[in-house]
Parts: sequence; C-alpha cells; structure tokens
Amino acid sequence: MAIAACFFTASIPNNTNAKLINLRSFNPSSSLHLHLRLPLPPLSSPLRHQHNNHRLPLFIPCSSGGDGGINHHPPPSGGGGGDNSDDNSHNGDGDSAEDKNRGEAMVVLAEAKRSLESFPKDLAAAIQAGKIPGSVVSRFLELEESRFFGWLMQFDGFRERLLADDLFMAKVGMECFVGMFTKTAAEYERRRENFFNELEVVFADVVMAIIADFMLVYLPAPTVSLRPPLAGNAGSIAKFLHNCPDNAFQVALAGTSYSLLQRLGAIARNGAKLFAVGTASSLLGTAVTNALINARKAVDKSATGEVENVPIVSTSVAYGVYMAVSSNLRYQILAGVIEQRILEPMLHQHKIMLSALSFAVRTGNTFLGSLLWVDYARMIGIQKAQEEHKELTD
Repeated sequence: MAIAACFFTASIPNNTNAKLINLRSFNPSSSLHLHLRLPLPPLSSPLRHQHNNHRLPLFIPCSSGGDGGINHHPPPSGGGGGDNSDDNSHNGDGDSAEDKNRGEAMVVLAEAKRSLESFPKDLAAAIQAGKIPGSVVSRFLELEESRFFGWLMQFDGFRERLLADDLFMAKVGMECFVGMFTKTAAEYERRRENFFNELEVVFADVVMAIIADFMLVYLPAPTVSLRPPLAGNAGSIAKFLHNCPDNAFQVALAGTSYSLLQRLGAIARNGAKLFAVGTASSLLGTAVTNALINARKAVDKSATGEVENVPIVSTSVAYGVYMAVSSNLRYQILAGVIEQRILEPMLHQHKIMLSALSFAVRTGNTFLGSLLWVDYARMIGIQKAQEEHKELTD
C-alpha cells in the first residue's frame, strides 16, 4: 500500500515554513479528502491580497499506486488524485472551479473597493455562483470607466459580448461601415459591365447586407454567460437551447463546459435567428428596389421592357436560407476559431495589431460572402445576368 500523506497549510509569516506531516500505518480502504476553512479576513486586512492562503486543507490521499498527486506529480490512471473530468469542475487540490472563480472575483472586488450590490444583478449573481473568473470582473471595471462602454454595459446582450471581447464594438463598426464598400466592390466584380444596368439589384443586395451585418456580428460573437436558469416548467428543447453557447467554437470559461451536441445546437439556434433576420431584411430591400424600378419606369418609358421587378417572396426566402447556412457558418468560424482561438492568444497584448488583422479577415469574409450570394442567387434563378435577360426578352 502507498504511504498516506497529510498536508497542513495555513496563512503563516513568510519566515516560517509550512508543516509537512507524514501519517504512517494509515490504511483506509478509500481516499479521504477533508478541507478545513477559516473565515476570510476582513477586507481591510493586509492579508486581502493573499486570498489563496486562508484555506486549511487536510488532504489524506491513499491509493493502490502512485502518490495521489503529491509533490506535483499527476496521479496514475486509477489512482486517488481527484476528479479529472472533462468539464474541469475541480482543480488539482480538489477545489471546485466555482470556488476558485468566486475567490478570484472577491479579491478583485476587494482591491477595487466595490460591493456586489454596485454590479448589475445578472453579473452579481454570476459572481456569487462562481460562473466567471476574476479576469472578467476586472474587464467589467475597466470598461465601466469609459462613458460609451459604460452606457452599453447597461444593456443585456452587449454586456455579455463586451465582457468576452473588448473589441466587439470595433468589429461591429468594421462590418457595418466597411462592409458597405466591400459588398459594392464584390457586386461590381461579379457584374462588371452590367453593374449599372443591374443597379437596382445591386442596391437591393447592399441594403440587405447592411441591415444584416449587425446581426452577423452580434449573434455569433462569443459571450460570457450571464443568463439565469430557466424555470422548472420549461420544455426540454427550451432548456437545451438555453444551455447552448452563443458561438459553437467559443472557448469555455473555467467551470463551464459544452458538449458536442450543445455546440451543434448553437449553430442550429443561430441559423434559425439569421433566417428570420435575412428574410426580414430582404423583404425591406426588395420592396425598396421595386419602388425604385417603378419610379424609373414612370420617368423613362423605354425602361419598361428592360427592367423587371425583383420577386419579393422568393428573394427574401432565398436570402434567409443563405444567411442561415453560409453566413452562419462563416461568421461562427471567424469569431470562434480565427479570432478567439488563433489571433487573440497570439496578439492579446497588441490590440492595434489584433484589430488590424481582424479588420483584414472580416473584410475578406464580407467580400467572399457577397461573391457567394451573387452566384447563389443566379444559381437558383432569382437573379439573372443581363445577357440572359436580353436573350429571354428578344
């Protein structure tokens, strides 16, 4: 049998070493983990910066092999080294991730001399539940100092996204302002000499794109989950979708995990929302286009046979399907994989370079999306090239 060991650590002066007590001839049949905790010191105490030192854990591991994680060696398979599940709900010394998050957050609050009552209710509840680490609380305090971001943090949805990505609003600006020019350039690239002959259709595409751009950034953006649990009488589908992440590829915070099914559910849920957004924006865009076409026909009688009204229903449904599939997948991969998992880890300390690369990637994605839409619309027959239109009318 392995030698049982007992660690006893406490908040002690720097010139005193922690006691190491070896218990021999202790042969229980299973592992035993005991934790003795002392109350936290007052916030005004000089020990407030040493929040990890107030615990008095009594750790008595025993197993049929290995040292159970003693001396920082990982326990062997089947040993008594504690829970090592995929959801990372426990750290190496047996403490839950929720306790660790709560401790980090409380230290940040103590250093900032803030109370939970001064935070939004959903954020305060998440802190108490240990759902968010201290780094998120620090980001909230930093954003709150800005008048603009402090105002945005009052709104649900923006708060969750800004806490997960402080460049979120910059990305919204990239899509809504720069997207208008890149989409127009993509329309010209596909239509070339027919660009001005198909100007009404081009205008409809640009209007639809601008209306949808905001939602394409908003919905797939990674978030910090602050949603309260649903009521007990909620349906199983509602509960499942409620627990899905906002981005299928986003990095989960400590103490949180998402199954493969939940990540697939995020794609389906956002796809349904983007279908509704795309259909509604297309209805508006095609209605404006038809109004312009009719006005042109009224002024120029020769244009009556040259320009046809855009089919509203078929175009709107087609654009909704396009957003639910193509746009949904492209933007989820862009936000969750390229930005959060690749660019952010490499350039998190270089915000200007990170913003520039994000701008370049999003500009390319917007341009690609416009090209794909023109090809898709022509493939299903809701838009025809000018040459095809002449052949049909001759």
